[in-house]
Amino acid sequence: MSTTWIVIALILGFVIVFQIAKASEYVSILKGEEKTRKENNRINAFLLLAFLIAGLFGVWYCNYRLAGKILGEAASNHGERIDNMLYITLAITGIVFVLTQIGLFWFSFKYQEKEGQKPLYYPHNNKLELIWTVIPAITLTVLVGYGLYYWFQITGEAPKDSMVVEVTGKQFNWEYRYPGKDGMFGKRYYKEVNEAASNPLGQLWDDPANHDDIYTTGEMHIVVGKPVKLIIGAKDVIHDVGLAHFRMKMDAVPGIPTTMWFTPKFTTRQMRDKYGPDFNYEISCDQMCGKGHFSMRGTIVVETQAEYNAWLATKQPQYLAAKGNAPAGADTTGLKPVTPASATDTTRPVAVLTTTN
Repeated sequence: MSTTWIVIALILGFVIVFQIAKASEYVSILKGEEKTRKENNRINAFLLLAFLIAGLFGVWYCNYRLAGKILGEAASNHGERIDNMLYITLAITGIVFVLTQIGLFWFSFKYQEKEGQKPLYYPHNNKLELIWTVIPAITLTVLVGYGLYYWFQITGEAPKDSMVVEVTGKQFNWEYRYPGKDGMFGKRYYKEVNEAASNPLGQLWDDPANHDDIYTTGEMHIVVGKPVKLIIGAKDVIHDVGLAHFRMKMDAVPGIPTTMWFTPKFTTRQMRDKYGPDFNYEISCDQMCGKGHFSMRGTIVVETQAEYNAWLATKQPQYLAAKGNAPAGADTTGLKPVTPASATDTTRPVAVLTTTN
């Protein structure tokens, strides 16, 4: 029933607009089309000038009210540089925008059709063509150069003391893996992915490096002030790791690992002190990946080294969860989790596996 009424309303609206247009046409004929055209021209010229003033005021007002209030300040070292590049780009393009819009709308008002005024045709000027081609080309080249410089920093080699987290996207959530005490990730094979057998990432259990790797979902934990390198991939379709507060973004492509690194500047607690108790660092999917794309969001917890150590001490290697389904022939005797002696130790303790003779 509601659909029928909507269709009826649309038809009536069309009829009303059509009748108004016809009435306007009849009035033009009665008054004289030439006179009506000139009156409409004057009205449009005035409206263009009014739109210029209102539009520029709206741009200023939106910037005044919202600047720095949507995402807050950049929460990573690379994010600061991205913001600086954005401000430089906005300053350059903003000046060009204001000048061109003023020229566009002011000229439309000032040089509207008038009695006895003849148009001047100015079809070509080599000097002007050179100016408005070369200057934008140089400006854009500089901006692109800055962008490439920062891009190579973000995707280049991370510092040697960086912590490493593997991020894997799937429809529609994120999975994380942390290396154990050996600092190495074990090998994976996509055909070994078996969530029912507690092997959601397809780890090869006959690789000893896998025996102390930590697997988690939901939250990703990283340490404030410590570089973190993300190794990014996907299980099914292309996803995209979006870290808006850190100003970072990278595609997650099945079969093609991608990387980026950054250093968090503030803990989650510090950001909550600034922006309220509901603040959370977010990891989102910035690539349309299916009907549940909107829900593919996770939380990043930035904490001190001691807090990170305490959290990691509560986790056990994924191999322990899966050892009952370990590949045939794997030696699973004597495996046990070892808890770090001190959760506040500044070294990086993790739950590890030992074997007994």
